[in-house]
Formats: sequence, structure tokens, C-alpha cells
Amino acid sequence: MADVFTIGLGHDHPEIRKNANSDFISFWNEQAKNLSWFSSWTKTLEWTPPFAKWFVGGTINASYNALDVHQATKSEKTAIFWEGEDGTSRKITYGHLFSEVQKFSNVLKSLDVKKGDRVTIYLPMVPELIIAMLSCARIGAIHTVVFSGFSATSIRDRINDSKSKVVITADGGYRRGKIIELKQTIDEAINELDFVEHVIVLERTKTPICLTSKDKLWNDVMKNIPNICTAEPLPSDHPLFILYTSGTTGKPKGVLHGTGGYLTHLFSTFKWAFDIKNSDVFFCTADIGWVTGHSYVVYAPLLHGATQIMYEGAPDFPDASRMWNILQKYGTTIFYTTPTALRMFMKFGDDIPNSFDLSSLRLLGTVGEPINPEVWKWYFKIIGKEQCPIIDTWWQTETGGMLISPLPGLETIPLKPGSGTLPIPGVTISVVDEFGKNVPVNTKGYLIIKNPWPGMLLTLWGDDEKYKTVYWSKYENSYYSGDYALKDDDGYLWLLGRADDVLKIAGHRIGTAELESCIVSHNDVAESAVCGIPDDVKGEAIIAFVVLKHDVATTTIDLEKQLITKIRSDVGAIASPKQIYFVSKLPKTRSGKIMRRLLKSIANGEKIGDVSTLEDGTAVTEVQSVFDDLKKTLDKKS
Repeated sequence: MADVFTIGLGHDHPEIRKNANSDFISFWNEQAKNLSWFSSWTKTLEWTPPFAKWFVGGTINASYNALDVHQATKSEKTAIFWEGEDGTSRKITYGHLFSEVQKFSNVLKSLDVKKGDRVTIYLPMVPELIIAMLSCARIGAIHTVVFSGFSATSIRDRINDSKSKVVITADGGYRRGKIIELKQTIDEAINELDFVEHVIVLERTKTPICLTSKDKLWNDVMKNIPNICTAEPLPSDHPLFILYTSGTTGKPKGVLHGTGGYLTHLFSTFKWAFDIKNSDVFFCTADIGWVTGHSYVVYAPLLHGATQIMYEGAPDFPDASRMWNILQKYGTTIFYTTPTALRMFMKFGDDIPNSFDLSSLRLLGTVGEPINPEVWKWYFKIIGKEQCPIIDTWWQTETGGMLISPLPGLETIPLKPGSGTLPIPGVTISVVDEFGKNVPVNTKGYLIIKNPWPGMLLTLWGDDEKYKTVYWSKYENSYYSGDYALKDDDGYLWLLGRADDVLKIAGHRIGTAELESCIVSHNDVAESAVCGIPDDVKGEAIIAFVVLKHDVATTTIDLEKQLITKIRSDVGAIASPKQIYFVSKLPKTRSGKIMRRLLKSIANGEKIGDVSTLEDGTAVTEVQSVFDDLKKTLDKKS
């Protein structure tokens, strides 16, 4: 039986769930009234499966709701505490942010950017990134943010697909003490893309750059520009942004989100999940290049007039104390990060976080992947000192905002380490088999969403048919998430990883997340990643890459035996790895996701391919070396 922790913030509003369950359309109709609209809607939901339009006839503006509505009461309040990787810092008030956004909105208008035009933003984690996004929203342009770790080829594909007429970038950005040359990458990406008319360059690192006829420096265009720009009233379903997300195959998909429904979803979930108060200091570690950064760094905190921390660099640079130092420095009250980051912090031991004063924390959260129970308990005990509820949130780029999570701002419920608990109010989620029938309790199935919700994507940019095929063709009128899950006896949902992240061993399907969680539950293990290699007998065999915690005394020979015994006991003999490789680091993207395709390529002797998004390229070299050495040893024995 799973451990249960009951800790809350004293809220109990059962009527909210009751109202949502009885009539989800009327429920969301009421939630939308928390925002400021220029004109009210005539119809709450127009549902023509699989296309949803929320708050039809209403007009609204995201920038107005993030900034204008706070000026009378919060213009002097800090909106952003910005911490640069190089030690620089800035404090930006709501009044200053309001002025800068209006000025940059006028810059975009002076470059003939109109409502519906696309603007690509390729910036490091600096406040100007938020300013650029809100400026686009203010005039009705559609922003498409590209993570600043992507290669020129990846950026080119995205710019070409969106046909952006303006690109916003920087000379460079800091990452682990090095300068990433962003302008140079953009020059390569837009070569011969004649539809790109202007490139605006922020001078962040003062790296020497070559300016072309298309280029304009941020500081130059912001000089002598008026700081008044009225927010454009936009239809509720006006596209706010395109965010490209990778699938299992093919080019990235341009997920298109609207305005009114998206903002309603974010305002509600941010309040329910984080119980946000005027005195809070919120810190979400997500890069804005991903959806978590869009939703819970840019829009949701600003909708609530919250104060937040924005950090530019790597979480463990210059050392493993960086995050805890930031939490202490700003008196952080709410911390929202990834299980990947937490596993890394665990690896360095308890002494480092224990040496900082983290007593200001009152709420913790995780996002991005399932969190294994051992990491959850460490987070609860070492970081939260057993005083902070943990919200384990599940959602996707396509869903816009969180759909499964404990909601301490709404209710106190028992928390089970590793479970996202329940769907948010107004959303019906089921776990089904191949035929769409609910699976029995504690049985793995496919997670689907059975009714439209306000934050859902409008479609895929320029490809309605692919939108239908990818998300709505598997089950009639239900959104297919592509994730495995199960429901326990209490109705709690447990996410088990991607349905396409599965290994098929002797006809049995084994989820990578399930197996990795088992390995990481060993006391000496910090991280793990598994993948499959061809096997003459079983079809596919499992191999595991394992990172140990600091100062582990047990030999790797003994640890390998212990891990195999544990896997056979916890998952089953069919899941026993053919080989375990011990490494000091795993190849990850700069957003912290393990690049399992690289591990699989190494294990299968395939071409590794593009590694431009890697956090640390030496990880690939080490994994390759360890694998080659052990393979030679095994070949000699045979």
C-alpha cells in the first residue's frame, strides 16, 4: 500500500467540485468572470468535435490582464526578481514592466507587425523574453518562442513553418559559465528565408556580432519610442501563441493556443494549486521555451499580480547549492520544479540544502514527468521539512495548463507519493483499454480526456487534419494523451510514462518510467534511464544506465546484483536488464530531460544525430566509453 501524507493549507471548498461535476460548462462560465473582458461572451462553449471555441463573442487581451489591471494597486510591487547566471540581478516592478511592454509593442507596430502576424522569439531566460511575449499579445501578434538551446536547423524548421516576419534574439546567453552564441545561430537559421523582414537583437553578453541590413539592436529601437500602447481587444479564440512540440516521428508539431479559454484555465489552476497570495514569492524553474514557462512563469503569475523569481542559468552552476541559495535569498514561498532536477539534487546529498534557510517555503510542486515515491519523500522531508504540501502536476503542451494535481488552495486531501491525485474540477479523465472501455482498478491503460476544457489547443498550426488524427482518432470525441496511467481504489491517478516509451520483451510491454522508478528507489541510485536493444530470443532486451549518489561505498558488482534482484522482485523477472551500465551523468537537454534516444543509439550502434540541445556533451562521450569498454570485455569472455 502506498504511503499517505495528509497535509494541507486549511482550505475546503467542496462546492467547487460539486458545481464542476454537475455542469462543467456553467462552471467554466463562472471561472471566466475572474478575468477582465472588453466585451462579454454570448456562448460559453461551441463544441464541434474535435474543435472547441470558448467564450464565443467575448473580447479580451492577455497583456491587458497581465499588466493593465494591476496598475492602480500594484505598480510599485515587484513582478520579477531576475537572477542572472553570471551573478547579476534585477528587480522589475509591475509599473516598469507595463511601460517596457507598451514601448516594445510600439516597436513591433513600427516594424509593421499586425494582428495575426507571427513573431519568433529566441532569447535566453531574461526579462526581455517576457516583455516580447506580452508585447506580441498586446497588439494581437502570435508569438512562437523557441528554446534557446535549439540548433539552427531546428529553428529554421519552426520559423519556416510559422512564416514569422520578425525574429527576436540576443547576441548570446550564459549557460554553465559559457556563452551560447544565439545571434550566430539565427543568422544561419534564417539564411535565404526572405519572408523574415527584421531581426531584433538584445545585447546580453556583449559578444561581438555581425549586423546585417535586417538587424536592429534592442536598445536602439527602444530609444525615443512612446510608452503608451492601448491593448487590442481580441476575440476569445484569437491565437495567442504557437509552441512546437516533438512527436515520436516527423517534424515538430505547432500547437496553437487561444486567448480567453487559455487564460481562464491558467487563472483558475494557479489559484487552486498554489493558493497564491499577495505576499508570496513564486519560483518556477521552467525555461520559457517550454509550455510550463509559458503558462506558469509568464501568464499565470502575472494574471494574479504575483511576485516571482526568474533564473537564467543551470540549476547546479556554479555549484550544487545554486537553487537553495536563490530560494533563501528571495524568501521563496512556492517552489515548482522537475523530478529530474530533484534527482540531481538528491545525488549531492542532504547537507547542501540543509545548510540553507528554507523556512519561507510553504508549498512545493513538480512538473514534467512522473515523480517516483522516493524522490517525492526526499522533497517532502529535506526541502519542505514535512511542512509543505507537494503538488505533483500532470499536463502537456497541448492541454495548456495542469489537468491532474492536488489543489491545496481548494481542498485538503491525502497525498500519495508518486500520484498526481485527482483531475482538476471541470475535467473528466478516464483510463481505458484499446477499445475505449474503462480498465479495472489498479490496471494500466491509456489516459484520455472525455470533455473539452478551456486551456486545450485550438488545433495544430496549419494542419487541422493532423490535429484530428494525432489527438482525436483513437477514441471518439475523447482526447488521447499518449500516456499510460492507472486509477487506484481511491480514484487517484498514477502516470506511468508515454505509451510509446515502452519496451516489448518476449511479448510483454514494460514502460520505461515504471522500470526507471524501480531502479531509482534503490537507496544508492540518483538517476536511471533504460532502453531496448535487439535480442534474438526475446525480440528486445533491456539495458539500464545508472547514476549513483555521491560517496556510495558498495561496489558496482554488488549493486548490479542488488538492482537486478530488486527489479525481479518489484517489476518481474521479465523486466531484468541484460546489462547495467554505471555512469556519472546522463545526456540531458538543457531543460533537464534525459535524451533516451541517444542512449538507444549508442546501445544499438546507430548514428547519434543532433546533440545541439544537450546540457553537457561529455555525458554522451562517457556513456559511449563505458558501453564500449564493457562490450569488449563481454566479447572476450564469449
